[in-house]
Amino acid sequence: METESTSGTRRRGGRGARERILRAAARLFYEEGIHATGVARLVETAEVSTRTFYQHFPTKAALVQEYLRGYESGLTQRIEQHLTRAGLTPRDQLLALFTMIADAPQGPSGGVSTRGCPLHNASVEAADTMPEIRELVRHNKQGITRQLTGIAARAGAADPEQLGRHLAVLLEGATALSTSLDNPRPRHDALEAARVLVDHALPAAQAAG
Repeated sequence: METESTSGTRRRGGRGARERILRAAARLFYEEGIHATGVARLVETAEVSTRTFYQHFPTKAALVQEYLRGYESGLTQRIEQHLTRAGLTPRDQLLALFTMIADAPQGPSGGVSTRGCPLHNASVEAADTMPEIRELVRHNKQGITRQLTGIAARAGAADPEQLGRHLAVLLEGATALSTSLDNPRPRHDALEAARVLVDHALPAAQAAG
């Protein structure tokens, strides 16, 4: 069913409305910010009525959480694809995430972007006003650190927890600096720095591999 608002904008409800709202949220929250994007802007972009919006998402906070869960799910899939490629040694796996962001830093809708990690951005915006979002972001970041630590242990690092933490800091810092400078160069620099860090932390045989 299609209706027209007083401004002349077409509003479409029914099948696909939820997906359109989520697509609009992914783009607007990432490009313009969560707090700067109001419900009116979301319904206009998604071409739905305000009533349809609230039928799918009772609050804007509920939409933010769904948007971030969707991004996190897609990010997890991309990470797994990079880590499980055939022939990767544990050392290669430690560098895989850096290769991923250096070669193709992704925004939530795909495509190269220097606007930073949507999860990090949401955490900064949420501050203490959205504890559920802060917890979701914390869980994701801690999970990546644990993943790097586990790979470091398989690679033979003398102190896998330390190496995992250092790589996580480098990964996060590169993304943040790239955002601040609006330049992808820090992501490439992080890959080179990660190689040095990994080779220093691993036994000579594993580092050479």
